[in-house]
Amino acid sequence: MSIDKTSTPADESAVENPEAASAAVTVVDPRLLVRERGFAGYLGEFKRKMKSGDLGSIPVVVGLVVIWLIFQSLNSNFLTAGNLSDMSVAMVGTGMIAVGIVFVLLLGEIDLSVGSVSGVAGAVFAVLAVNQGMNEWLAFVLAILTGTVAGALHGFFFAKIGVPAFAVTLAGLLFWNGFMLQVLGDNGTINLDSEGVVAKLTSYYFSDVAAAYGLAVVVTAGYFLSAYFGNRRREAVGVPSRPLSEIIARTVLLAVLAFAVAIVFNQYKGLPLAVLIFVLVLLLTDFLLRRTAYGRKVFALGGSVEASRRAGINVTAVRISVFAISGTFAALGGLFIASKIASANQGAGAGDLLMNAIAAAVIGGTSLFGGRGRTWNALLGVMVIISIQYGLALQGVASPVQYMITGGVLLVTVVIDAVTRKTQKTAGRA
Repeated sequence: MSIDKTSTPADESAVENPEAASAAVTVVDPRLLVRERGFAGYLGEFKRKMKSGDLGSIPVVVGLVVIWLIFQSLNSNFLTAGNLSDMSVAMVGTGMIAVGIVFVLLLGEIDLSVGSVSGVAGAVFAVLAVNQGMNEWLAFVLAILTGTVAGALHGFFFAKIGVPAFAVTLAGLLFWNGFMLQVLGDNGTINLDSEGVVAKLTSYYFSDVAAAYGLAVVVTAGYFLSAYFGNRRREAVGVPSRPLSEIIARTVLLAVLAFAVAIVFNQYKGLPLAVLIFVLVLLLTDFLLRRTAYGRKVFALGGSVEASRRAGINVTAVRISVFAISGTFAALGGLFIASKIASANQGAGAGDLLMNAIAAAVIGGTSLFGGRGRTWNALLGVMVIISIQYGLALQGVASPVQYMITGGVLLVTVVIDAVTRKTQKTAGRA
């Protein structure tokens, strides 16, 4: 991108009004000058974002810190290694479902069927692996594909037939819940093999301290290399990029966080397999949304369907694929939840699972209005929800109060989202 261009006399003679042209001032996006002004530039950029409503993940991070401080002051066991490790495993099932919800919300739509679909996946796996004696890995794959097919069906009726996503997925919620009950049969509960594939999703820990520290090293090194070579590519084509000092500072901050988490895990049982899988899923989905043509199409649809159609995007195919992705992650989350309780039962996918999954995506920073969000939002949001649940449980607070508090947090988040969108419109950024 070229910011400053010099003109020659020949160029000036070609201009109808050279006086006006010479008096014109080139308008430069202030974001391009931030890194050249050092700390003052970043401070000014921060103020600009606050004024324009571009809050990012700041509210949820601040909220999470406040929640942890409050519960730690009430009960010193809250931030112990054992409790934090248990929380990290407990959040994976809901977090996986929330990742799929992020994709749907980016379109400005909603999927109300994910709770029931997650229950179906657990039931299908249990019947195939336990009752029918099928190979567990094959049963695992078929259970995941069940969610994919369910999501694709929802997407077909929405994108091809034109039925509103709310109505389609509400029907799916009822249908798949009934289908799950039918699959489980009269018994209603099927216990899983404690040494099986699904059971180990949440019960297996890498006890060697090298596992947690190794993951911290890989994540930190991966971020540095991605940022460094990304900047090199930008510099090669003349696009503004971060200075090396900023990349190093960000890498150091990430390293501190990553190794702090690794220390906590190693003080308990080690690195949970569930957390490792969740981190890998977040990395892959973030890459899919931000670094591929498909991801850009999803964001484009969330911004404007008509503009996307005129740009040549296959709107129907993208919509169907997004709902298929949502169903896939709902099924994956359902298997993690079944692993946590070591069974598939008639209560799977019911209760507050659906609301928690949607709330996790929204609380984490994904906009309900479409076009803004990242899969990492699912991690932040589910951390808030699980922290509230575990903190209140340590205090002996009843479930009804937990529901009310979680609902209040969700309402505050939605209000912030609405105000942010309004502020961005006023600032001409949405």
